[in-house]
Formats: sequence, structure tokens, C-alpha cells
Amino acid sequence: MKTYRFAIVVEKDEEGYFAYCPELQGCYTQGDTFEEVMANIRDAIKLHVEDRLASDEPIATSETISFSSLEVVI
Repeated sequence: MKTYRFAIVVEKDEEGYFAYCPELQGCYTQGDTFEEVMANIRDAIKLHVEDRLASDEPIATSETISFSSLEVVI
């Protein structure tokens, strides 16, 4: 077994939570709670990587340098 590390982005709106993995194009999910979306994105990433490995496709990973939020007043 091999361990992979991926960045994920979680956003909250009035309908719940949305998460995606920037390194894995098309890998995204949603959930009603933060806990649910975290479990869902873990499953989505696992299935996405398993599918790529089965197809002999490369697995893109990156090292996260910084993650922050920025408030802009206009």
C-alpha cells in the first residue's frame, strides 16, 4: 500500500459544504455537514486514485506551500 497526500478545498454555502481536490481534476463532492463532506472527499479521492492506477495514469501530487484566506474590501 502507498500513502498519498492531496490538498483539498472545502467551501460552505447556504446548502451545505462542497469539497474538491485541485490535483485530481473532476474529484469533488458535497455534504450537509463538515464531517460528512470530509468523509465524502476521502472516499472520492480514494476511488479517483484507484481508477487512475487501474488505467496506468499518473497520480499528480504537489506540496502545499501556503494556504490562507484573504479579505478584500472594495
